[in-house]
Amino acid sequence: MKFAACIVIPIYNHKDAIGTTVAHLAVHGLPLFVVDDGSDAATQQVLAELARQYADQLTLLRLPVNGGKGAAVMAGLRAAYRAGYTHVLQIDADGQHDATDVPRFLDAARAEPGAVILGRPVYDESVPKARLYGRYLTHVWVWIETLSLTIRDSMCGFRLYPLALACELIDSVRLPTRMDFDIEILVRLYWRRAAFRAIPTRVTYAFDGVSHFDVLWDNVRISRSHTRLVFGMLWRLPMLLAHKFMPRRGVLAEAHTQGQTQPQTQPQPHSHADRGAGSEPDTQASAGQQDWWRIAERGSHLGMSLLALSCKLFGRRFTALWLHPIVAYFLLTGRAAREASGNYFRHLNAAAPHGDTPRPGWLSAYRHMLAFAQSGFDKLAAWSGRVGNADVKFEDPSAFQALAASGKGALVIGAHLGNLEMTRALAAQGAYAKVTAVVYTEHARRFNSVLASANSEFARHLLEVRDFGPETAMLMQERVDAGELLVIVGDRVPAHEAGRTTEARFLGATAPFAQGPYVLAHALGCPVYLFFCLKEQDGYRLYFEPFAERIDLPRRDRAQHLAAWAQRYAARLEHYCRKAPYQWFNFFDFWASPKRGANGRT
Repeated sequence: MKFAACIVIPIYNHKDAIGTTVAHLAVHGLPLFVVDDGSDAATQQVLAELARQYADQLTLLRLPVNGGKGAAVMAGLRAAYRAGYTHVLQIDADGQHDATDVPRFLDAARAEPGAVILGRPVYDESVPKARLYGRYLTHVWVWIETLSLTIRDSMCGFRLYPLALACELIDSVRLPTRMDFDIEILVRLYWRRAAFRAIPTRVTYAFDGVSHFDVLWDNVRISRSHTRLVFGMLWRLPMLLAHKFMPRRGVLAEAHTQGQTQPQTQPQPHSHADRGAGSEPDTQASAGQQDWWRIAERGSHLGMSLLALSCKLFGRRFTALWLHPIVAYFLLTGRAAREASGNYFRHLNAAAPHGDTPRPGWLSAYRHMLAFAQSGFDKLAAWSGRVGNADVKFEDPSAFQALAASGKGALVIGAHLGNLEMTRALAAQGAYAKVTAVVYTEHARRFNSVLASANSEFARHLLEVRDFGPETAMLMQERVDAGELLVIVGDRVPAHEAGRTTEARFLGATAPFAQGPYVLAHALGCPVYLFFCLKEQDGYRLYFEPFAERIDLPRRDRAQHLAAWAQRYAARLEHYCRKAPYQWFNFFDFWASPKRGANGRT
């Protein structure tokens, strides 16, 4: 999805200023959403004329009654999000703000698509001194509520929101609808680890300007909001202190705004399994299948390194105890991951309604996330040499032994099920097979760096790719010809929207699966195997089974052949999901179409 911004203008009875405000903003060519917050008839008439004048650029939304600035802004944010925009520039209707600064806000948002861009007012002599000095009381409270000086001005009505983050907040938390909205949304976004950037911008007060700030009641509302936020800060104090050591969610994947494309026949690299015990899927939006690659890992390099150090000093059993509070934290703060977990278990119950099938809920979500954290912890232990061959057993080693004895290379299709990383680490230690994971790890570099520090062999068994052009294909062919096993995953759609998918039945419903693994197998002309590694009571058990001696995709009926291979893979994945229901680690809506999100937006 490319960077797509629009402007939202909340208005209430500013009939004299709105025309000039719209004219100054229209020159920037951005779509305008004007939200009429129950204005009088005269203002409605002016707005109707503006809607006709700027018919190709302006969308007029009307609220039946005056609900307050916050209600109008939230209505505008939701409308822009539904229309497919990624960012909203909010600006007041009264003309106080300098519209020539719009490009500066947009440039800052393009540089950091996940950051909230705030205007930092630069006042001239027109500013009322009572308003100027009164703002500092709110600033101080905001600094207390966030334990930070990051938000320098929380009341400026000129700001830019990343829509996914803002709409996830306003749909999950009841925010005030009056003048205190501007303050509270920023504090709560900060609590969710949003990054903030400030841009100095000129603010002027017209001599005859109309202000809807109620000195008594709006100050009462703001005071009430600060009281609520201070108590919220105290309740979140341990988490806010922990956030001091964690990166903020400012810079998303570069491709999010660059509109990068990849060849339409790309395979699915191994990605989610490259995250660790101290990292969790980010929850800033309920991602559909096409959004998985944009999800930044949660957790800090410091936290993961501390787990690694604890594992070395105190052993696995003691260190594993820390996973429980870590998982509890991510369970409480990870709404999107909880919902995705529940969605998975609902499909699992519908497809296999047995008494021992986990039911959706907080307990199953906790066990699901705990299994994910334990999987990452075991990867770290494996690369640190604390997991030996005795801890990992083949269910039936014959296929793997025959392949190793032949000296041939092969393509191995795995899944985000169990722990695909374990075999790669053990192979490096035992040197009984050349195993290389093909990964897309731009969003999981912190955990990979911890693994690399644990074992210098890690990078040698990792092939990180950004695209699958001719050079990458040639490199893969060279590795297969040299007898290596290339491991990719088949349960993710292509990392960029250009990638092609085919539909298959999975857990009782139709889901999109990548065509890439089968196209790559066809191009390499090598044997194909399936591999799953499940954690069981006595350690890890490996399931290595032949999938195809060779995959041919004739031009005629090519789509049918791809669908057949994808369905065969989906059936085996479903079999192992039923065998180990808590060990499939896809924390997003897997059944969403790759061309739209979970809520159906294109």
